[in-house]
Amino acid sequence: MREMDLNLIKMQTTHYYQKKEGLGVKSVHLGRVFFDKFERVDAMLTSSLIQRHLKKEIVIAHNLIFHTNQVENIVFDYNGRDTQKFYHRAQLMLREEGFMNFTAFCSKTPGHLHLYIHKGHTDLGEGKRLARKLSMKLSMSLPTQWRVFPNDEMPQEFNILALPYEIYAKERGASWAKHL
Repeated sequence: MREMDLNLIKMQTTHYYQKKEGLGVKSVHLGRVFFDKFERVDAMLTSSLIQRHLKKEIVIAHNLIFHTNQVENIVFDYNGRDTQKFYHRAQLMLREEGFMNFTAFCSKTPGHLHLYIHKGHTDLGEGKRLARKLSMKLSMSLPTQWRVFPNDEMPQEFNILALPYEIYAKERGASWAKHL
């Protein structure tokens, strides 16, 4: 994958998160225990860091929530067994809901996908409601084998995702609409 393909995500580059060794820092949120394995680095996310990540020398994550409490993307983190079936059903559901721009990326683990729905400037509360709605709608046709971001189930500093390694598929515009 080229670094230019990551521009589809519209991530903030003012800071990034780097995975550190060990169990991480323990925190409790809504009665659940989380271990934070990523450390926030308050430095620019540069091209050389992205290249090191793509070579799998380090693991870099980006924040999904901007400092203005807005999100650019709604993300499905699919961790199931049948990526083709998941992407096909999600693609149909997103088209039906009116979303034209989305991209699926392969993550580090084979068979896992990050499906970024490019929503644009959206308030955090609206983004969370939309994420829940899309997840509920998709769960009607598939067993739930994903986590959706942004969400309230995790602390806000856990609404991060590792940078993807490869493009699985992307959808742009309404070129498919002529077939309806």
